[in-house]
Amino acid sequence: MTVRLTPKSSTDAIDGIAHLADDSAVVKARVRAPPENGKANTALVRLVADTLQVAKSAVTVKSGATGRTKVIAVTGDAQAMADRLARMFG
Repeated sequence: MTVRLTPKSSTDAIDGIAHLADDSAVVKARVRAPPENGKANTALVRLVADTLQVAKSAVTVKSGATGRTKVIAVTGDAQAMADRLARMFG
């Protein structure tokens, strides 16, 4: 999944789906952690794991570690995760 991350937010949350300038869809997420020393990435991994109800070890930042747009890989029951996301985003 592709995520557009906003660090140093007032809360940790997944805010829905957004479209980038190239019209690609991304999940909008925000975390309280600052974008330094991997803290925002760690907070994003925790947020995604909690949201999808998987272990933190099942979530990996595959690309974009230093940018705002990241590709996240999640291992686990794909159907269960898709159902959770569908309930969140409608």
